[in-house]
This record gives sequence, C-alpha cells and structure tokens, in this order.
Amino acid sequence: MTAIDTGASHAQRMDRMYRTQRHFYDLTRKYYLFGRDTLIRGLDVPAGGSVLEIGCGTGRNLALIGRRFPQARLFGLDISAEMLVSAEAKLGGPGRTKTVLRVADATDFQPSEFGETGFDRIVISYALSMIPDWERAIGAAIAALNPGGSLHIADFGQQERLPRLFQRLLQAWLKRFHVTPREAMVTVLKANAARFGDAVDFRPIGRGYAWLFVYTRSSK
Repeated sequence: MTAIDTGASHAQRMDRMYRTQRHFYDLTRKYYLFGRDTLIRGLDVPAGGSVLEIGCGTGRNLALIGRRFPQARLFGLDISAEMLVSAEAKLGGPGRTKTVLRVADATDFQPSEFGETGFDRIVISYALSMIPDWERAIGAAIAALNPGGSLHIADFGQQERLPRLFQRLLQAWLKRFHVTPREAMVTVLKANAARFGDAVDFRPIGRGYAWLFVYTRSSK
C-alpha cells in the first residue's frame, strides 16, 4: 500500500517513511492486507498480455503475478524511489519475469512512459487509501486500459459488518500511516462504468474488512 500523490513534498515524505520500512514491509503487511492473492488469481492475463501495478511498492505482487502468468509483460510504478530499490532487487533475480519499473505519479501517468499504448490488466493493491486524489488516480488507470482490459483493485473497506469498536480502532490505527479507507469507492467506480459503458464487479470480503473490484473496459 505504497502512497502516491501529486507534489514532490509527498514523494519525499514517502521516501523518508519507506527508507527503513521497505526492509520489513512484506513481512508485516501480510497479516492485514487481505485479498491481494485473490486479486492475483483472478487476473486471467492473456498470453503476452501487459500488466501494470500502480503503487507496486516492493514488487511483492508483481513477483507473484510473474510466477502465475509467466508469459505476461510486467510493469510497475511507484512515487517512492526508495520502494523501487526493493522492487528492483526482488524482480531482477535469475528466473524472474523482466519488469519495467518507473518512478511516477498514479494521478498523472501515460502508458507511453512504459513504451505501451495501453495495458491489458492494471492492479491497484492497497494504494488508493493512501492517495489523497484517489478519484483522479482511478480515472488515470481507466484511461490507461486497452479496450476489453480490466482494472483490479483491493483495498480497505468500511468494515461494515464488523463490530463498531473494531472499525473505530482499525481506522484510528490506519490514520497513523496516512491511510484512509475510501467510503465512496463503490459509487465512483460505478459512475465511471456508467459514463463509459463499462462494467464493474464489487465484492466485500472479511465482513467488509476489504473490498475487491474488477472494472472492465468495453471492447468497443
């Protein structure tokens, strides 16, 4: 859930935060970033298809995608240069699928920065809850999809079926890490789908602890 935002000051803050955290990030996050592996299993990447992860962090998800879909062409962006140091180390080893990584802003990027006209799959895993202008990031991701491509999102939900005390404690703890679950995410994605003639599938997991989305662009 690497943070991405406009402005150099935010990038600097993220670099400061992750300069040390990147070394134990994957070990700690596996205990509460639920749904990431479910998202990866559902990607159904076509042979030779392109996959971009926005907020790729340490490269943990891209490494798993590469193992599950070895013929996929992998790309990643993150605002934190510090996190990409870890991603490059993780993804550059022997037997790894070659991955193109860029320091970039989730709200303002173009597929051409990666030598592509668009992507077949785009993944955003626990990043939107850290992007202040998260609606713009969704718009940029949708615009970067190829016709018939899909955007796959996993992030914190509203814990709508969990005890109220747990919800308050979790959200207070998340704020310490500049994380804000996006209550309007369902509405925003459905509004985009209606606007462009696309489709969106929404599934809460863990009694609303996390939300999973698949947004599919029209093939027209």
